[in-house]
Amino acid sequence: MKTAISLPDQLFRLAETAARKLRMSRSELYATALKEFLERRQTSKITEKLNAIYSEEPAQLDPAFASTQIKSLKLEHERW
Repeated sequence: MKTAISLPDQLFRLAETAARKLRMSRSELYATALKEFLERRQTSKITEKLNAIYSEEPAQLDPAFASTQIKSLKLEHERW
């Protein structure tokens, strides 16, 4: 779909330079940027919801799982 938007001159120039360097059209650049922006916003909303849930209930690991996780981290650290 075609659309017309207004951009500050400096932002337009930066976008033109980026599109050339990335070897993509201006439309591709704007579509990619908008898609990434919207995906990040969606991820942010998911994080907000999880934070709300865990702020009401304590997030506790099963002691056996926590112990196994710590042992796993120690083993991984020894490999470095």
